Amino acid sequence: MGTTRRTYKNVIGLTGPLLPVVSFLGRLPTATIQFGSVLLVARTSGSLTAAGLTGGALALGQVACGPLVGRLADRHGQRTVVLAFSVTNALAITALTCGALAKLPAPWLALLGAVAGATVPLIGPLGRTRLVALARRAGASDTTIGTALSFESTLDEISFVLGPALVGLAAVLADPAFAMAAAAVLVAVCGTGFALHPTAGSTPPPTPVSTPRSRIPRSIHPLRAALALQGAMFGACQSGITALTEQLNHSDQAGLVYAAMGVMSAVAGLSMAAVPAQVALATRWRLATAAALALSLPLLWADSMVGLYAVVTLLGVAYAPHLITVFGLTERAVPPGRLAEAMAVATSAIVGGQALAVAVTGRLAESHGPAAAFGVASLAAALASAIALTARPKPYTDRTTEPTPRPAAAAP
Repeated sequence: MGTTRRTYKNVIGLTGPLLPVVSFLGRLPTATIQFGSVLLVARTSGSLTAAGLTGGALALGQVACGPLVGRLADRHGQRTVVLAFSVTNALAITALTCGALAKLPAPWLALLGAVAGATVPLIGPLGRTRLVALARRAGASDTTIGTALSFESTLDEISFVLGPALVGLAAVLADPAFAMAAAAVLVAVCGTGFALHPTAGSTPPPTPVSTPRSRIPRSIHPLRAALALQGAMFGACQSGITALTEQLNHSDQAGLVYAAMGVMSAVAGLSMAAVPAQVALATRWRLATAAALALSLPLLWADSMVGLYAVVTLLGVAYAPHLITVFGLTERAVPPGRLAEAMAVATSAIVGGQALAVAVTGRLAESHGPAAAFGVASLAAALASAIALTARPKPYTDRTTEPTPRPAAAAP
């Protein structure tokens, strides 16, 4: 325990205490607007179809443009890109909120949703990139690098639990529009703070457009597929939980059940720093996917609220370790000058997998019951486990074209 605490202290020491706070608050709007836009449009339009169309367009915008944000950050530096996208995203969220309150037609709301998704400043992936760059520059050990990724993934987990919870609270007490307005303020203020923080210059110097760029290795594709399947598990579980709580006449607890899974996942993520360095990343990946498969199977037979809480909470143990491990493998596999883009693509894979799974499993749950949605989650876990067993991602070694080489990482 003492060693783990010291390792986290070293990680915080790389940035100072302010950046994690600003980074967390800056990424909170991303989780807020996805759920908030659906609730707001459903309330103002009275149409679940319009609400789903808006939420889907928002997710599609983020999936499509997320890699572009990362690529721009690699090319021009984080400070300029994050600042521009934070201000633009705040305006886009405000426009979407005002459009919903004005009861604009569904196509216009979908367009505004797509713009809001496309302008997300991706503070989570860029924060992860920045912290890893700081650790590499300081000559940190692989254990510290892994702890940095654990810390960043835990911030993501907490934000994706807290964001929807805040939207639900605003919907009960007043109106989802207040949560959307708060998201616009947060992304403008904290996004600007993240952009202007002195550590923004810690990543490798921006690569001139005329400079040839190092190629992303093909071995990265299985990692992206695994993250898309992880997103599909999130989406399928979300649909299954919603359907089962409604079936048991406890629909008001759906958010709490999902939050329980997120909290346990965050705890497991923080605990990853205690895993011995001798346990290779490839081994951790296989263990995490195998655990996700084994722990997801009991969902097929969950038929009570107590059972659902127990199974879903236990399942959360496998989620963060899988994400942290795949992000770690990604960081080692790509050129330093393209790390922001790689992290952005990884995040887009998760969001895309989740959005697609929600769309598909929502209908499955309605027509065939919650077990059908949970079955998709188990199938996604099985496919992710198969990928982990067969894929062989390799560390990046060709650093001749990189502007600031980093120490070579040990092979997983």
